[in-house]
Amino acid sequence: MSELPNCPKCSCDYTWQDGIMVVCPDCNHEWDPTVVEEDDDVTRDANGNVLQSGDTVIVIKDLKLKGSSTVIKGGTKVKNIRLVDGDHDIDCKIDGIGAMGLKSEFVKKA
Repeated sequence: MSELPNCPKCSCDYTWQDGIMVVCPDCNHEWDPTVVEEDDDVTRDANGNVLQSGDTVIVIKDLKLKGSSTVIKGGTKVKNIRLVDGDHDIDCKIDGIGAMGLKSEFVKKA
């Protein structure tokens, strides 16, 4: 009998096979052990496209700025982004507003 892998989500070692899928009884995570997972440190936009520093992105919805009455309108183009680690994974400058951090889930690649 082959050794089943530990759960990639919770590291539980009591996994079991269900057809081609492996199932974790603790967190109910299912995965195909033959499929190689992509790197977690890849930053993706709202559509799943990979973002890189220097890309141009478009804001997909109106975003209120915390502590201000200013709003970044959906459709605003942001040029020359820089990817950083943290909650807000994009550093950028927006014309008329200035330097700020954005979350990649609120932009799409232009």
